[in-house]
Amino acid sequence: QVVLVESGGGSVQAGGSLRLSCAASGYTYSMGWFRQAPGKEREGLATIYSRTGITYYADSVKGRFTISQDNAKNALYLQMISLKVEDTAMYYCAADPALVRGSQWCFRAEYHYWGQGTQVTVSS
Repeated sequence: QVVLVESGGGSVQAGGSLRLSCAASGYTYSMGWFRQAPGKEREGLATIYSRTGITYYADSVKGRFTISQDNAKNALYLQMISLKVEDTAMYYCAADPALVRGSQWCFRAEYHYWGQGTQVTVSS
């Protein structure tokens, strides 16, 4: 069992930046960030493979969000810049002990462990 705890959410104006963190209680191979806005499906944003550093991004955040990790700390990060009002959502850290196939990285069912989420609110 791996416990994931997110932090770093908050309120920011459009164009601003935030950095989300996820602390994992143990090692996992695949780690990612998802978000869910009210009334919408949970959306995969980015995933990283712990061993190789290979990353995948959703088109909606490519160029604005950067996923990174600190393997020594079992920590995952999401640096978000140029935030938009439509980025407002609950952000979740997800992880799996196995390699999530590149073609499946954005599907929530591929991840075994989930955090409780951290709220990001972007105002105009």
